[in-house]
Amino acid sequence: MGILQALEYLLIKGYAPRRGFYIGLGHDEEVSGFKGAVNIVRLLKQRGVQLSFVLDEGLAVLDGIISGLEGPAALIGISEKGSATVKLSVSMLPGHSSMPPRETTIGILAAAVKRLEENPMPRLFGHGPERGTFEHLAHKFRLPLKFIMSNLWLFSPLLGRVLERKPDTNAFVRTTTAVTMFNAGVKVNVIPSHAEAYVNLRIHSAQSLEEVLNLIESTVGDHRVKIEFIEGFDPLPISSSDEKSFGFQIIKKTVLDMFPTVTVAPGICIGNTDSRHFKDLTNDIYRFAPIWFKPGDPQRFHGINERISKKNYEELILFFFSLIQNCDIAKLPEPHNSVHEL
Repeated sequence: MGILQALEYLLIKGYAPRRGFYIGLGHDEEVSGFKGAVNIVRLLKQRGVQLSFVLDEGLAVLDGIISGLEGPAALIGISEKGSATVKLSVSMLPGHSSMPPRETTIGILAAAVKRLEENPMPRLFGHGPERGTFEHLAHKFRLPLKFIMSNLWLFSPLLGRVLERKPDTNAFVRTTTAVTMFNAGVKVNVIPSHAEAYVNLRIHSAQSLEEVLNLIESTVGDHRVKIEFIEGFDPLPISSSDEKSFGFQIIKKTVLDMFPTVTVAPGICIGNTDSRHFKDLTNDIYRFAPIWFKPGDPQRFHGINERISKKNYEELILFFFSLIQNCDIAKLPEPHNSVHEL
């Protein structure tokens, strides 16, 4: 809605862009975009289109969300974690509950699930884009955090141990493992012949899908548990975010024009967007919208009372209105050189 309203205002203004802009609005972006984004990309490929960069939703402006951070931070997603869904199942002959075997399908599967939860994926903080996020934000923390985050070459293992204590920050540290479905049994006095569970994993940038599947198999460690790969993909490539990065710098400029006191930093999306389907059309995909997240807001995301203020919606429109015009240049201005010529 914000994008389309921004376009309406540009048309009313009589704005005529010098470069091409593509607006891709898939109808199934919440369910992976296989019929929306995939077909949009197919059409663009047929037309020989190559894109300077892609911008999708993803990260936001965080205000009071990161403990210890002074002031709001706008995180621009430069990558996404990978994803995998794995099915675990156990099958055996059914029986009557009055004569139970030593182990049932439910017991065997529950033990496998418990092993996965008790043995999380390896700690990888500092080996992916999350390191750049904290290095960019280091100056906005007080001591001793400022010192620690300014020297992650030394303190990454220590900070990783701190971050893993909370679910929302543990997601930056490793590939996360979540058992999301568990099904077994149809009657209280019948030992079920089949039990199955689904595990959803969000893969850290420093790991591959193949590595994660191998670790699942070795952790389960029971030949009676059948492991099936349902679907998934590797972590997405890391987009550029240096001073010469056209897309990142244009987004950053637009944010700072609107919110001068905000600190802008590259970030990693722990969820997934359908923008990943565009990776063959560009080297740079960014995930950001200027939606303000304050304490309590992350819990509302796709949950109860999800909302956006009228003021923030107006800011969303202004952001896209300004972004399109800011993009309409052939190349970035030369970055400021802080080195004195003398």
